[in-house]
Amino acid sequence: MSPLTALLSLVLAWLLVGALGLVRPQRMGWVAHTLFPLGALIGLGIAAIGLSALAEGFVVAHVVLPLGLPDVPLHVRLDALSGFFLLLLGAVGAGISIFAAGYFRAGEGTSPGLLCLQYHTFLASMAMVILADDAYLFMVAWETMALSSYFLVTTQHRIPEIQRAGFLYLLMAHVGALALLLCFGVLHGGSWLMTFDAMRGVTLSPAWASVAFLLALFGFGAKAGLVPLHVWLPEAHPAAPSPVSAMMSGLMLKVAVYGFLRICFDLLHTGPWWWGMLTLTLGLGTALFGAVFAAVQTDMKRLLAYSSIENIGLIFAAIGLALLCHAFNMRLLAALALTAALLHAFNHALFKSLLFLATGSVLHATHERSLGKLGGLIRRMPWVATLALTGTLALAGLPPLNGFVSEWLLLQAFLSTPSIPHAFVNMIVPLGAAVVALTAALAGYVMVKFYGVIFLGQPREPSLMQAHDAGWLERLGLVWLALGCILIGVFPQVALDAAAAVTQTLVGTVIRHGPAPWWIAPVAQTQASYSGLWLLLGMAGVIAVMFFLVRRMYHGRVRRTPPWNCGYPVLSPRMQDTAEGFGQPIRHMFGPFFRMQREVPAPDDLAPRYRIQIEDRFWHGLYLPLARAVGWLADALAVLQRGRLAIYLLYSFLTLIVLLVFVL
Repeated sequence: MSPLTALLSLVLAWLLVGALGLVRPQRMGWVAHTLFPLGALIGLGIAAIGLSALAEGFVVAHVVLPLGLPDVPLHVRLDALSGFFLLLLGAVGAGISIFAAGYFRAGEGTSPGLLCLQYHTFLASMAMVILADDAYLFMVAWETMALSSYFLVTTQHRIPEIQRAGFLYLLMAHVGALALLLCFGVLHGGSWLMTFDAMRGVTLSPAWASVAFLLALFGFGAKAGLVPLHVWLPEAHPAAPSPVSAMMSGLMLKVAVYGFLRICFDLLHTGPWWWGMLTLTLGLGTALFGAVFAAVQTDMKRLLAYSSIENIGLIFAAIGLALLCHAFNMRLLAALALTAALLHAFNHALFKSLLFLATGSVLHATHERSLGKLGGLIRRMPWVATLALTGTLALAGLPPLNGFVSEWLLLQAFLSTPSIPHAFVNMIVPLGAAVVALTAALAGYVMVKFYGVIFLGQPREPSLMQAHDAGWLERLGLVWLALGCILIGVFPQVALDAAAAVTQTLVGTVIRHGPAPWWIAPVAQTQASYSGLWLLLGMAGVIAVMFFLVRRMYHGRVRRTPPWNCGYPVLSPRMQDTAEGFGQPIRHMFGPFFRMQREVPAPDDLAPRYRIQIEDRFWHGLYLPLARAVGWLADALAVLQRGRLAIYLLYSFLTLIVLLVFVL
C-alpha cells in the first residue's frame, strides 16, 4: 500500500470511528474509552506518514479518486507541504483525542455518539483539505470542516450566548469560503479544469494574479483570525468545549495557514513585493492587537483566544516576510522566514492546545472560567499546574522551550532584511523586529497574568478547596503535548529538518545546521547561533552548583520561617492582584485600542462596586454598521417579494432578456 493510499484509508477510518459513535449514542464509556483512543491511534498513523513524506523530500504522490461529479473526479496529492501539516494534524490531534477521552461527560449538551461523529468528521475534513489537489475537493472538505466545527462549537446549544457565537462563526466561515471560491475561479484562468496542476500551468496577468492573492488573503485570513476578520474567534473559542477549542486554535487555524501557503507559493508562484508587504503589515498589526487585548481579558478562554490571534499574526508576518524576500530572489532569507512560519505554526499548535486543555481541566474541577474567581490551584491540581507551566513558558517565548525557537528565527529574519535591494522596504521592514519584540514582551506579560492568577496565591473562592486534579487520560494528553514543547525546544534541529523539505520545494533552498548537529545558525555562525541542548545543560549546571553551595554553606540545615507579610496581621485573597489589576497598565498605555465603558458608583454608596467593560472597536465601528446596512438593504429588496406568481414570471422573463442582450 502506497503512503497516499494508506493516508486515505486512515482518513476513512476517522469517519468510521465517528460513525461507530452512533451505534451506542448514549454510552459515554463506549465513546470515550474506545472510540476516542482509536481516533488518537489513527492520528499517530497520519503523523507517521506525514513525517515519511518529509523524509522523501521531492517525491510527490497523486491519486485520482473514483468519486465526485460526472467527468470531475476528485484528486489528492501528498508532497512536502501537505506532509508537514499532516504531521502537525496527526501528532497534535492525537494528544487532544486522548485528553478528550477523559474530558467529555454525559449529559453535557450533544449526545456522546453524535459528538464523536462531529469530532472525527472535523479531523477527517481537515486532513482532506490538506490532501486536496483540486478546487472542488478543497471546497467540499473546507465546508465540511466549517459545518462540523460549527456543531462542535454549539455543543451546549441551549445557551443563547453559545447560539450567537456559533452563528457568528458560521457567518464568517461562509464569507471566507465565498472569497476562496472566487479565488479558485480566478486561478483556473478560464479553463474547465479545476485541478491544482492545471492552475500551476496557467499564466495570469499581474492584475488577475493580484486579485487571486487578495481573495486568498481575505478567505484564509477570515478562517485564521487576521484583524479585522477576527471577531468570531474570541466568541467561538470560549463557547466550545475545551478539546474543541484546542482543535480549532491548534489545528483549524493552521489549515488556513496551509491553504494560504499552497496558493501563494505553489499555485501563484512569485508575485510582486507588495504582496509580502501587505501580508507582513496585517500580520504585525494582528499580533500586536491580539497581545494587547489578551492582556486585559478576565475570562481565561477569551484570553487564550486573543493570544491565538497574536500568534497567527506572527505566523502571517513571517509568511509576508518570506513573500517579500522571495519577490527579490533572496532565497536564503525567504527560507529563513518561511521556516520561522512553519515552526511557529507547529509550536503554537502544541502549546496553545496544551493551555486550552489545561483550562478545560480547571473548568471541570472548579466550574469557573472567570479569572477573578480562581487562584491557588497549584496545591489542588499539581499535575495540571506543572504541565500548564510548560505551555505558559513556551507561549511566553522563553528558552529552552519551542516557542523561543520560532520567534528567535523570525527575529533573525527581520534583522537580516537591510540587504533587500529596495530603499522603502529597507526603511520600513526592520521596524517589524521592534513590533515582534514588543509583542513577545506582551505575550510574556499575559502569561504571567494567566498562570499567576489561576494557579498561584490563595483561592479566591471557598469552593476552590474542593477542586480535583485531572484524570489519567487527561494527564496523558497534556504530557504528550508538553513533551512536544520540550523536545522541539531542546532539539530544534529536528524541527528544521522537518521544515527543510518544504522550504526546498517552495523557495528553492533550506536553512542548514550550525557547526555541530546540536547547534543551529540560520544566517551565519558568526552572526547568531543557538543550541537548546547546551542551554538546558547550562541551566541545569547552574541550578546544581547553587544547590551544592547552599547545602555546603548551611551544612544541610533548613530554617523555616513565615514569609514577610508587609506588616499585615492576616493575609487574605482580597490582597492579591486581580486580573483587572494586571491589565490596568495595558489599558492606560494602549487606551486607543479599546472601547471602554465604566460604571462608577455614587459618592454615597455604602457598598461601592466599580465595573469596566472593554469592547472591540472593530465590532462597533465596522461590523455593527455593516449589519445595519445589510438589514436596510434586505428591507428595501423585500418589496420585490410580492407573493404573486405573475410577478415572479415577469422577473424570470426580464432576466432572460438581459442575458440574451448580454450574450449577443
